[in-house]
Amino acid sequence: MNISEKAAYLKGLMEGMKLDESTNEGKLFKAIADLLEDISLSVLDLEDGQSYLEEYIDEIDADLGEVERDIYECDDDCCDCCDDDDCDCCDCCDDDCDCDCFATVCPTCGEEVYFDADTEDDVIICPSCNTEIELEDIDE
Repeated sequence: MNISEKAAYLKGLMEGMKLDESTNEGKLFKAIADLLEDISLSVLDLEDGQSYLEEYIDEIDADLGEVERDIYECDDDCCDCCDDDDCDCCDCCDDDCDCDCFATVCPTCGEEVYFDADTEDDVIICPSCNTEIELEDIDE
């Protein structure tokens, strides 16, 4: 039984008791029953709104996941640091990789940032927090 059904049940019990609404007690019980009905309707509206927002947030999260995959995942045209199909140099370089990719830790957010060793830029941008990282300060 949901909250609205419980409020309706209590209101029905009150009517079944045939309380005299002209007495102080009858007025009080009627006011309480009306208040419970209003509160239950408000709670149902809030639950509906919350359900809608949860679904909307899930959709936004899924869309954001697609955007993140499009931006941060390496594909064949992503970089030209190596021709190894198994290399995922935009996400990570391991010891088995023979490409010239390097990693550093962002001083602001602590995330590991990967970059091509052949880059001619003096700075790289952290994809997590957009901090500029000077390449001259990095020990390769």
